[in-house]
Amino acid sequence: MGTFSFLATEAAHTAESSGFGLNFNLLETNLINLAIVIGVLFYFGRKVVGNVLSERRSRIEEEITDAEKRQKDAAAALADAQQKLAKAQAEAEQIRAAATGNAQTAREDILAQAARDIERMKETAARDLDTARERAIAELRERVAALAIARVESQLKDHLDDSAQHQLIDRSIALLGGRS
Repeated sequence: MGTFSFLATEAAHTAESSGFGLNFNLLETNLINLAIVIGVLFYFGRKVVGNVLSERRSRIEEEITDAEKRQKDAAAALADAQQKLAKAQAEAEQIRAAATGNAQTAREDILAQAARDIERMKETAARDLDTARERAIAELRERVAALAIARVESQLKDHLDDSAQHQLIDRSIALLGGRS
């Protein structure tokens, strides 16, 4: 800045002598300088600033378009994921229902099999009981028959003499011979 004021001072001294000089009035010089600077900036800077703003605008538009595309893609992916979730939930519900049905069927089958097993065991127990009863009755009959025969034999020995024995034999032979 010091060099500029020195040059301005030298130019003022030379201008006074030759008729050319610089105006150091700040109000007048600043307005003119500002007008010149603004004019130059407007003339030359319009293209540069326009290009910069246009590039920035196109970049922003591309980013907005890209963001909108990503948003649409994300919305589509979300819809797809929600659809897959709904499908998975429906399949899970079907599996749960099938499992519940299978469990109920298995429960009913097990209960029916248990009832059949109980009936079979009852029938087997009843047959075993009947068999044991028949065996016991048969043993009792044999004993009673053996006791009756033993008693009859003892009574016959006591009451049966030789003549009664001959009559009984003859009568038995007659009965046998009469039937033949």
